[in-house]
Amino acid sequence: MRKEFHRSHRIGWLRAAVLGANDGIVSTSSLILGVASANASHASVLLAGSAGLVAGAMAMAAGEYVSVSSQADTENADLAIERKGLALDDAAEHRELAEIYVQRGLDSALAAAVADQLMARDALGAHARDELGINEIARARPLQAAFASAGSFTIGAALPLLAAILAPQQWIGQIVAAASLVFLAVLGAMAARAGGAGMWKGAARVLFWGAIAMAATAGVGALIGTPV
Repeated sequence: MRKEFHRSHRIGWLRAAVLGANDGIVSTSSLILGVASANASHASVLLAGSAGLVAGAMAMAAGEYVSVSSQADTENADLAIERKGLALDDAAEHRELAEIYVQRGLDSALAAAVADQLMARDALGAHARDELGINEIARARPLQAAFASAGSFTIGAALPLLAAILAPQQWIGQIVAAASLVFLAVLGAMAARAGGAGMWKGAARVLFWGAIAMAATAGVGALIGTPV
């Protein structure tokens, strides 16, 4: 039997990791370009980039943890309702599950038999999956999301910061911008490949928004940093 390879099990960590890395590259490179465009010293540019890396990683971790925890709270509340319903009226929950299968195309007898077998094995799991749409693949995992986002943000932010460290003062803006665009293209292509999408499309969409963000902050830095 041919075994099919699916990518949906990656949804949880892949989303958080791609978001973190993309945000790390875009926000840190934009911050560096904004400060550099304001004619700041090399040391000031590196200080701003380093502070942005630390602050961004912590913000990503906290934001992901809070948002995914809210999702987990909702899931747990719904599961508690189903658990109570099963304890109070198992027969009604059975009919409810069988009706779901009827709506999906099974005849009444087969739907009742399927509900019988699934509820005998794991009644709460059957209702969570088929009534609430909660399954292990997409289940909210706050700590996993927080660590994935913070770690990937740190890696992403370290790339333009490293480019800034190695670049000479007079070329820091150009080198950081060019390097960051390359990093974004690679990230977009890798994320698209991991998710089963087209690599060129993935690269193009992150390049587009990354370039806009860097251009905007560079413009703000040049405007504010230029003596009137």
